[in-house]
Amino acid sequence: MQQLSSLVDVRSEEFRLNELHNRRLAKELEERQHAARFKRPVRDLERLKRQNKLFVRDRIEALLDPDTPFLELSTLAANKAYDGEVPGAAQVVGIGIVAGREVVIHADDASVKGGAWYPLSVKKIVRALDIAIENCLPVVHLCDCAGGFLPLQAEFFADRYHAGRILRNQSILSKMGVPQVGIAMGHCSAGGAYVPALSDYNIIVEGTGAIFLGGPPVVKAATGAEISAEELGGAHLHTSVSGTSDYLASSELHAIAIARDIVARFSDPVKAKINRAAPEPPAYSASELYGILPRDPRTQFDMREIIARLVDGSRFHEHKARYGETLVCGFARLHGYQIGILANNGVLLSESALKGAQFIQLCDKSRTPLLFLQNTTGFMVGRDYERRGITKDGAKLIMAVSGASVPKFTIVCNASHGAGTYAMAGRAFDPRFVFTWPQSQISAMGAEQAAGVLTHVKARQLARHDGHLSTEQLAAIRQPILEEYRERSSAYYATSELWDDGILDPVDTRNALAMVLSASLNSPITSPHYGVFRM
Repeated sequence: MQQLSSLVDVRSEEFRLNELHNRRLAKELEERQHAARFKRPVRDLERLKRQNKLFVRDRIEALLDPDTPFLELSTLAANKAYDGEVPGAAQVVGIGIVAGREVVIHADDASVKGGAWYPLSVKKIVRALDIAIENCLPVVHLCDCAGGFLPLQAEFFADRYHAGRILRNQSILSKMGVPQVGIAMGHCSAGGAYVPALSDYNIIVEGTGAIFLGGPPVVKAATGAEISAEELGGAHLHTSVSGTSDYLASSELHAIAIARDIVARFSDPVKAKINRAAPEPPAYSASELYGILPRDPRTQFDMREIIARLVDGSRFHEHKARYGETLVCGFARLHGYQIGILANNGVLLSESALKGAQFIQLCDKSRTPLLFLQNTTGFMVGRDYERRGITKDGAKLIMAVSGASVPKFTIVCNASHGAGTYAMAGRAFDPRFVFTWPQSQISAMGAEQAAGVLTHVKARQLARHDGHLSTEQLAAIRQPILEEYRERSSAYYATSELWDDGILDPVDTRNALAMVLSASLNSPITSPHYGVFRM
């Protein structure tokens, strides 16, 4: 496997300007993530202290093995929703090491609206449980949920992927034999009551933990009876009378110690075997990614420069280097794991689609996980390209991506538009994980193209009635479209809506990929099997 030779001039003016721009974006990301994790009104933090509760971040730190990494997912979920008042969608989820086992951690954040579930909270919990199902990962739930946020109930209650999906996914995990541990650390009411109840093991904290379908105010309204939370669903009731809980804990730290003991007893995972060698660092520094990524997402650049800063020894065995050159395909190692990489080097053409479809089948046959590096404006359009079969060949690539049995991982590095988003293992194609970089953009088409199309449509509508748009009127139509597209195609909007699993600082990408690669191998890899390829 040959080492890639970088052609980047790290002393050029262009490199320096790009570096300044991207370091600023990374700093902004760090500040936004820190605020979402820790910035809370003083009154809410003092309320937790009065209740003798730990802050959600302290609970997770106590649960994890010391000095092990925690890959937090969707930290900035809901950052563009609910007037910014529900940081992280009131949930913390991620993958960490507990008692030596890789687990998914799901924690209600009681410092945000009492841990109430908003529509995006539900989406984030469902996604965390989907990850557990896909990767056969045990789950530890740190439960402290005030129930659903009722003013928005129509947006999270009844549909297929609404709150009921949380309970369904928990049941499926148990059916699969993938264990879950629930700790009732605060009041767990309504749908939140079922999270510890559906866990294979559950622990309740004396004095602060409570589990009930309707809390004291609901009981008072429904029956007129006055009852305390402890009498209604406290720790002693559920461990000695109802049997809803298995373990009584005298404090949160005691409960976490019990949970760690339970996880330590889980059977050792049997990981899927893939080609692996001793890991080695890339030959080029990851920090050079800041100077390579262009300031304007529309600017093309050679994705081999990105690959060289992600993979072991910067070595890359390229497949069909002279054919379908707008899609770079090849084998590499990442932290020792052999992976197949598909990276956009321009618009997708028929040749690149065919090459990608063939390469995916090679990887699938050899049990080689796939990494998609997105930087695409989509498939090429036009009469000549349709005559050459661009739609037919694009369908082959989509068929191969959909049918691949090996784990898939996607990084939105720069632009991601049109059907190129789909063909490069976008969210709808079930990659195990999707991450984005801060400057990336994702939408049906670029802002400039969208503004051009919609302005043209408006002009044609007026022309049918002998109308005419002045230059000023065209500009007035165009500008709001541009602004809306730029806002709604940004990485921050995408992650707010959980279209991805989080925004990464580019320099952290290699380590994050190593963690999700390892996690994905808890699930067996099935034999390749595809639908019909249109020839």
